[in-house]
Amino acid sequence: MRLLSIGHGYSARALAPLLLARGWEVAGTTRSQEKARDIEATGVRPILWPGNDLGPEIARATHVLHSVSPDDGDPVLVAHGGDLGRARLDWFGYLSTTGVYGDHDGGWVDEETPLAPSTARGAARVRAEAGWRALAREAGLPLHVFRLAGIYGPGRGPFAKVREGRARRIVKAGQVFSRIHVEDIAAVCLASIDRPRPGAVYNVCDDDPAPPQDVIAHAADLLGVERPPQVTFEEADLSPMARSFYAESKRVQNHRIKSELGVELRYPTYRHGLAALLDEDT
Repeated sequence: MRLLSIGHGYSARALAPLLLARGWEVAGTTRSQEKARDIEATGVRPILWPGNDLGPEIARATHVLHSVSPDDGDPVLVAHGGDLGRARLDWFGYLSTTGVYGDHDGGWVDEETPLAPSTARGAARVRAEAGWRALAREAGLPLHVFRLAGIYGPGRGPFAKVREGRARRIVKAGQVFSRIHVEDIAAVCLASIDRPRPGAVYNVCDDDPAPPQDVIAHAADLLGVERPPQVTFEEADLSPMARSFYAESKRVQNHRIKSELGVELRYPTYRHGLAALLDEDT
């Protein structure tokens, strides 16, 4: 079996070792020669893209994971939609975001919730998902959409900022986020590969949506240091990118990954995930 990982980033790097351990071939694209060397060191065959023709790689693959962010359009769909439509794939996975649901004032959403993004990034994902669904209808592409919540994991936890005194507990009334540990993303993708259901959409998040300030406070408690100061959202002086994350508040249901894929989350709450990250860091 052969996986082509288009945009071999953080989540794809967590999936690759699981497949390599099964004897799969894994190839992954990157824009940078330096990152290509890092990818190769993990046992994945690097491909510089854009720059090389992915057509032959797509023709060889049995499975494709697409992790490239859209901009004005989906670059993979534009450049290689035809190749993917002609390929005889067993599975095509598209990593999207729960940002497609927009703001729900802290209410719950599931995979059947209408898509109503309130940010440009979320709107771009809605357009990309629609493009891939159209190709799936026209060409039989075995599309599986994974809507990821806020990703954390090794190298992406709050501990460094807390230790260095750079963390803040930013408080916005009613604000909650859903999260997911990168290892659980990999587990969900692997379960879908084992139980493919073309056309499926899965929310990928843990069981415990929580206010962001609670996560920072818990990280400080685990480190045994004073909790960072609380700052109101209005006083925080955030960048436009950071402010956009606070534009949406929702709780994301994850029942489908459990009922359809049989996934048992390794890190069902941020407390489990942070404890594991701290163990790895010490």
